[in-house]
Amino acid sequence: MSEPETLLLGGTANRGLVVRVGDTVRRPLRASSPATHALLQHLEKAGFDGAPTFLGIDPQGREVLSYLPGETVTAPYPSWSMTDAALDSVARLLRSYHEAVADFRPSGLEWAEPVPAPYVTGLVSHNDPNLDNVVFRDGVAVALIDFDLAGPGSALWDVATAVRLWAPLRPDADIHDVRRGRSLSRLRRFADAYDLSSEDRLRLVDAAADNHVWCMAYVQRGSESGHPWFHQRWTTGESALTDRTNRWFAQQARSLRSALLD
Repeated sequence: MSEPETLLLGGTANRGLVVRVGDTVRRPLRASSPATHALLQHLEKAGFDGAPTFLGIDPQGREVLSYLPGETVTAPYPSWSMTDAALDSVARLLRSYHEAVADFRPSGLEWAEPVPAPYVTGLVSHNDPNLDNVVFRDGVAVALIDFDLAGPGSALWDVATAVRLWAPLRPDADIHDVRRGRSLSRLRRFADAYDLSSEDRLRLVDAAADNHVWCMAYVQRGSESGHPWFHQRWTTGESALTDRTNRWFAQQARSLRSALLD
């Protein structure tokens, strides 16, 4: 008798399509799946246990990944996920991923979503370390999941993505949890925990602002193409939030840089 399938919640692009079967996860294949599978196989060989293991393709044509036990952060956010300790652990996990992937060569592979050229160094970045794409155990970040947007980028681009979402970097009026009023201190804390270089600190604010534009353009294109969950997200406030956040980055650029460098 085959094992039952349990729907896994979270995410936008594959919402309603990802299931758990025993100790495995089954997900739809994409044009970029061969590249993602090569990346995961590299991480496994490198001894990095903070990512799923690629196990093959099932009879239904879905990729099969190892299931990573733990918790991801979805609304309403649990109190442990908003702590400075949790933030520090995300930064350290991201650093560990970058060290493990540093010698992976992405040439000849088809990736999902190009990163802006100024932020491409050859390192394959995760590109979507969102709150619900990090697995925690006992309040500590231990693994990254959902590598669908992974591709040639840089450590700086990943740090910009992560800190934009985890600090978070947006107007205080649009932060509805205990992080309100702490964007600047959490920005600095993330950079310190990651041990971000002085050179990348000088570029981080611009990278975060550019990352916001890149990410929201991706959501908007998904909405315009008729993807139901991207359309719902874009038309129920994301468009207006995007405009507010773009203005906020321009207005707060000096304060953000000072928080990182002073």
